Amino acid sequence: DRDLAGQLGVSAATLAQALRPAFAGLESGKWIDPDGETRDVVVRLAADWRERPEAIESLPIMLPQTGPEPPRTIQLGQIAKVRRGFAPAQIEHLDGSRVVTVGANAEGMPLSAVVAGIEKRISGIKLPAGYTRKQGGETEDQKEVFGRILIALGTAVMLMYFILVIQFGSFLEPIPIMASLPMSLIGVMLAMLVTGSTLNLMSMIGVIMLMGIVAKNAILLIDFAKHAEKSGMTREEAIIEAGGVRLRPIVMTSVAIIAGMIPVAIGSGEGGDFRAPLGRAVIGGVITSTVLTLLVIPTFYDIITNWRDALIRRFRRKKKNSPLHLDQDLHVPPSEGPRE
Repeated sequence: DRDLAGQLGVSAATLAQALRPAFAGLESGKWIDPDGETRDVVVRLAADWRERPEAIESLPIMLPQTGPEPPRTIQLGQIAKVRRGFAPAQIEHLDGSRVVTVGANAEGMPLSAVVAGIEKRISGIKLPAGYTRKQGGETEDQKEVFGRILIALGTAVMLMYFILVIQFGSFLEPIPIMASLPMSLIGVMLAMLVTGSTLNLMSMIGVIMLMGIVAKNAILLIDFAKHAEKSGMTREEAIIEAGGVRLRPIVMTSVAIIAGMIPVAIGSGEGGDFRAPLGRAVIGGVITSTVLTLLVIPTFYDIITNWRDALIRRFRRKKKNSPLHLDQDLHVPPSEGPRE
């Protein structure tokens, strides 16, 4: 009875605050269990009192003090009727609209598989007018993080290319090195497929780690080939020499990285399942990139440099055959005047 409660000075908020200790409980002290753990002691109404409407109506409600008289109490049943029914425990609002949150803790399954299964089940449900639904929680966070990681990945690749351009003094020579980056993605996808993992936050972090590892192996190979070519070898001889000399350090580095990532890929220990995709992505990418770096990168480097040399020769030939160049090379002896 809101009118009667208002006359007595009892608001809905005051009533809820008075009833909260009876149902939610009130912390009254601490207790140390036999294992030595400290536990909170919470006091509230017994279960049978919380379930019987007549028992709830007999709960005392203190009225606001209006003068020198001592505070008075009344029973809840004098201003309210308690009955059984179905209602939400609480009503949530977001931007002024009512919100119902349905959540679940999915263990042992990747988030993408859970989301795909949910979408398949609810795709045929038609919501009434004015109702909408959207994904939230970890799914929403993952989408936002994925966008940021892709931006970070693109920025890292661009910075790597410009650093290599400065290092090699050429815009074309870093291209074979950059070509090794997508090769590592082949191993990442195969590793995810074989192990049953999915592309999530940790596997994307593993892809970013791969960018530096894979580029390092290609730099070792190309840099040695360039120095061998400058020492007097032909390009083909320099590439073969680089493959033979740099084979051992590249393989040793890759084996060390794989061995270090095996415990992470197994996913043992607390939180291991969350970290496992990172190790699996790195292992798969390192294996394929190591093999392809030794086979594909030298060939690609030879094709790029031969193409560059052919362009330079063509440019020089055109410059030599230009009319301006012919006029400069043409020697016309001075004419002699008539002899007297």
